[in-house]
This record gives sequence, C-alpha cells and structure tokens, in this order.
Amino acid sequence: MTEVETRVVEQTVRIAASPEVVWRYWVESERMATWFGERAQLDPRPGGGCRVEMQHGPIMVGEYVELVPPERVVFTFGWESGGPPEIPPGSTRVEVTLVPDGDGTVLTLRHSELPASAADRHAEGWAEILPILVERAGR
Repeated sequence: MTEVETRVVEQTVRIAASPEVVWRYWVESERMATWFGERAQLDPRPGGGCRVEMQHGPIMVGEYVELVPPERVVFTFGWESGGPPEIPPGSTRVEVTLVPDGDGTVLTLRHSELPASAADRHAEGWAEILPILVERAGR
C-alpha cells in the first residue's frame, strides 16, 4: 500500500461575538446551516454525527470527536457525495479553537490529514465560508 502525502490547512479569523455565541454555530444544526451549508444534521457529542448538505449537492459527513464548550470542537470530515473522492466520510480531522479576545473571539481552524491533492481546494473552501461565519455570528 502506498502512503498518501497529507497536508494541514490552518486559518484564523476574528469574530465580533463571544466564544459562547460562536460555539453555537458549530454545534446547533439551524445555526450551522446559516453559514456552512443549506442543511445540517448535528449530534454534538463524542461519536455523534455531523452531516452538512452544501449548496449544489455535495454532502459533508463526519462525527464529533471532542467538545469542550465554548473553547474547542473537533470532528472528522469527509465527503459522502460531490466532493473529492480521495476524502471519504470521516477521513480527515477539523479542530476549531475559540479564544476570547476583548469583546470578540479569535477562531483558529486546523483541517488535518488532507490528501495533498485536495488541500488547496479545501483551503479555498474554508477561506470562502469562514467570512460568512464571521458575518453571521458577529451580528
């Protein structure tokens, strides 16, 4: 078996909302659906499912690994359909840390275990959708 080269994508944004508010956008289905996809089905507990239907059909599937309210969320990430075939459901890992910053929050997202062939595409995807979270959570 050939070992696949993997990469890590890391992005940081500041949100004009408390970590408690931002946290809810990662664990509440209706809030996640306002920025990450059209529909979300979340079961925010270790081992609980995470399924997000994106615009135009792709479906992200994973499960929650670790939840430390309101500081850290870790979940697996992959594509059931519509995404790169080299990233099946649950095959990569997303770690989100929330750090208080005055009246706001610094969010750092670290997406690891990405096949190198798909890392740039996912970096671009996060760079497109994290500003939507910044806008929605910071209202």
